[in-house]
Amino acid sequence: MLEKLKEEVYKANLDLVSYKLVLFTWGNVSGIDRESGLMVIKPSGVDYGKLTPADMVVMSLDGKKVEGELNPSSDTPTHLELYRRFPEIGGVAHTHSTFAVAFAQAGSEIQPYGTTHADFAYGAIPCTRDLTRAEIEEEYELNTGRVIADWFESRNIDYNAVPAVLVHSHGPFTWGKNADAAAKNSAILEEVAKMAYLSEQLGAAPASQAIRKKHYMRKHGPNAYYGQK
Repeated sequence: MLEKLKEEVYKANLDLVSYKLVLFTWGNVSGIDRESGLMVIKPSGVDYGKLTPADMVVMSLDGKKVEGELNPSSDTPTHLELYRRFPEIGGVAHTHSTFAVAFAQAGSEIQPYGTTHADFAYGAIPCTRDLTRAEIEEEYELNTGRVIADWFESRNIDYNAVPAVLVHSHGPFTWGKNADAAAKNSAILEEVAKMAYLSEQLGAAPASQAIRKKHYMRKHGPNAYYGQK
């Protein structure tokens, strides 16, 4: 079942290692088949070096395991909630990459200091509020997804234009059109976070709205001209 998607999700999980975004088992990538409404995700706590495509776990959008001998990632409810609330995404990634986590632990959004950030996202990378004690003690992972989606909706942030978030005191989640794009966005987010941290040490101010809009639109806008047709 969904053998091609399993292969894609498996490769995207290994990419987190090659991008140097994870240690040990600290991260996960998923992908969804919108036609069937089924998600494929990394199994929980399995070392990346021992993973195979057959280890990937198939889940329904309502949280039932459809296929797989192993337990799915403990972050599965977060991924599922993002797929339910962000219907245009096709992949989700979560890491504990150093600089992105540092901003999350500081409860600080990542400001757009320059064109590298603007090429990636149209505006700051938001950091959510802290989860409440009740949200942590009951359905923690599901509530993490709810807090992310609620944060975007309440602030009218376009999840397609800003494909990343920092969960307060936790770390980053990213998404994209598929599992590969979600993993790549995790790598870009970490680099942007590193640049922002260094820029703040030098007293930088966010880039002008004009240059930020120019760079985002030339790559992602309706008349984008970056790259090849």
